[in-house]
Amino acid sequence: MTNEVKKYTITEPWLNTSCALGEGPFWEENTNTLRFVDIINKKLFFVDVVKGESSLKEHQLDYSIGITADIEGNDDEFVFGGKLGYGIFTRKTGETRWIKKFWTDEERKEDGGGKPGVGKTREERMRSNDGAVDPKGRFFVGTMNDPIVVDGNLTDEGVLFRLDSDLSLHRVKEQITIPNGMSWAKGDTKMHITDSPTQKIFEHSYDASTGEIDFSSSELFFTCPYEGGVPDGHCKDEEGNYWISCFGTGRVIRVDAQGKKLAEVELPTRCVTCPVLCGTELVITTAAEEEPEKFPWSTKYQGAVFKVDVGVRGMPKNKFKLDVKA
Repeated sequence: MTNEVKKYTITEPWLNTSCALGEGPFWEENTNTLRFVDIINKKLFFVDVVKGESSLKEHQLDYSIGITADIEGNDDEFVFGGKLGYGIFTRKTGETRWIKKFWTDEERKEDGGGKPGVGKTREERMRSNDGAVDPKGRFFVGTMNDPIVVDGNLTDEGVLFRLDSDLSLHRVKEQITIPNGMSWAKGDTKMHITDSPTQKIFEHSYDASTGEIDFSSSELFFTCPYEGGVPDGHCKDEEGNYWISCFGTGRVIRVDAQGKKLAEVELPTRCVTCPVLCGTELVITTAAEEEPEKFPWSTKYQGAVFKVDVGVRGMPKNKFKLDVKA
C-alpha cells in the first residue's frame, strides 16, 4: 500500500510585495511577526502574521541582506549575512552595523574581474545568499557571485563561511556557485546543504562540538523531481520532515527524513524561493519570473508571499550565540 501524497493549492498571494528576489523568511514567535528580505531591491520587511498586508513595514537598506538569525538573549537586535559580511540590525532605529567582513584586504584590491571577468574586486562582485545557525550557535552563511554585478555570469567564487560566538571567521568550503538552504538532522550529526546547480541536497557528517563538516562523507539526500526545477531554501517541521522550495516549478514539497515525498504545495508563480512555518501556516517567498515570455501565467503574482495552513508546526530555529561585545 502506497501513501498518498497530500496536495495543497494556493491560488492567490497573502502579500503582494512584488519582490525581485524575496528570500530569508523568519518567524519571530514571541510577536507572531514574519520578517523577510528582497535581496535585489535591498529591502527588509516585517509583517504581523495575523493582520497581514495592512501591517507590512518596509526598510530600505544600503546593501543587500540574504539571511537573518536571532541572537540568544537579545530581543533588540538580530544578526544577518549581508553584501559584505555579517552585520547586526537594530529594531528600534533600523540601523545596521558590520561585525565581521567576509573578505580580506587582498580581496578588496582590483583583480581584473576574477573568474567572471566582471567587477573590480572580489568583494564587489560577491554577496551573501542563504545560511543557518547550528545547534551550538554558530552562524553559517554561503556567498556567491552577485548576479547584478557579474551580469548573470555565475562562477564558483563562492565561499561557505562560519561565524563563531567569539566573532572568529572561518572559511568552511571554497569553490561554491549557489549555496542554499541548510539544516541539521539525526541528533545534529548530519548537516543538509542545498547545492542548487546540481538540483540536489546533500547530507554531510557534522561534528557539533567543533563545527566541522566532513564533505568526504557526503551522501545524496534529495533530488528535485521536476524537470528544470532547482531546490532552493527549505525548513524542517517538528515531525522531522522537510519543506523544500523547488525554484522554477511553482511547488514546495514535503519529504521525510529519507527524502520520500509526503506532500506538495502548488503556487500560481514559478520562482518559489524559501518556506518557513509560522505556527502551522507555511509561508513561502518568491522571486520575479525569469522567463516571462515563456511563462506569462507566472508573472501576475511574481515576487509575492504566499501562505497555507499545513497542520504541523516548525522546528524552532537555532539562535546565534554572541559571547563578545559586537
